[in-house]
Amino acid sequence: MKKVTINSVATYAGVSKKTVSRVLNNEPNVSPATREKVLKVFKELDYTPNPIARGLARNRSFIIGCLYDNPSKSYITRVQSGALEACHKHNYNLLIHPCELRGDALIENIEHLLTTSRLDGMVLTPPFSDSEELIAFLKKKNIHFARVASAIDDAESISVRSNDEQGAYEITEHLINLGHTSIAFIKGHPDHSATEQRFNGYQRALREHNIAFNPQLVAEGNFSYHSGADSAKAILDLNPRPSAVFASNDYMAAAVLKLATQRQLKVPEDISIAGFDNAPIARHIWPGLTTIAQPVEEMTRQAVEQLILQISDEQTPVYQATLEAKLITRESTAKPRC
Repeated sequence: MKKVTINSVATYAGVSKKTVSRVLNNEPNVSPATREKVLKVFKELDYTPNPIARGLARNRSFIIGCLYDNPSKSYITRVQSGALEACHKHNYNLLIHPCELRGDALIENIEHLLTTSRLDGMVLTPPFSDSEELIAFLKKKNIHFARVASAIDDAESISVRSNDEQGAYEITEHLINLGHTSIAFIKGHPDHSATEQRFNGYQRALREHNIAFNPQLVAEGNFSYHSGADSAKAILDLNPRPSAVFASNDYMAAAVLKLATQRQLKVPEDISIAGFDNAPIARHIWPGLTTIAQPVEEMTRQAVEQLILQISDEQTPVYQATLEAKLITRESTAKPRC
């Protein structure tokens, strides 16, 4: 059977090869009716574009790289889901690349990745989205990139974030409104800007409700379950013990819940526990975790889609957006016992 080519599609649809190419790359300047007609021919002829030929013709690899350094597998899965949705829409491939921010050879590692993979662009997740060294390197090399959940204000680069500070404020205020005045806080990884934003939201809620900040109620975590367990030991050993714990992500909150249960504490009767992110574990454990739903998939989808549009047309305006983080109350929080 003869292989279907882009020329075959153009002839069958009665349009130019350039029009087929524009539809294939999801570019503008194609009327909805023509786009629909070409897409219908793709399906009828079972046309599959040749990525090598397509790349050579446009001097692109049609590959987006995604950098991550995060101990939460759930977070990376959600990032990947959002990135893949945008890539599939625009016929791009996604390369997931784990990397250590604190490694001595970070820039060398990224330079090698760019050379060997011929990436058209990169999406940077925390903590890379806040690495000024990496951002300066990518700009110097004229590499297109987009940042997810970054605290850096840079009008020259694509950025999609959620309001972590406000989310942390709302969940702390939720605990205060329930009647809690002794609320412990577990920080996240020190390299992630979200750590400081969530800590700021926690402090602002205390301040606005005239509750004195107590540094003894703050524990250092790194977003991992194990760090949450270590922090929980220190918090639950306090005398008097706080009536509530707010952990900077759901995995650390789940570790607090487990340790509290092992110590025969009832949740939420004896101690309320809240997390952040609305990771699957927040819904799958009992009692379910009160948390903040961070739109990780949507942030990444928008960032990658805007990155691809910028790669296709460098005159595309720089896209920046802040998405809403939403409080979700579940069974892990309640009024404190008198």
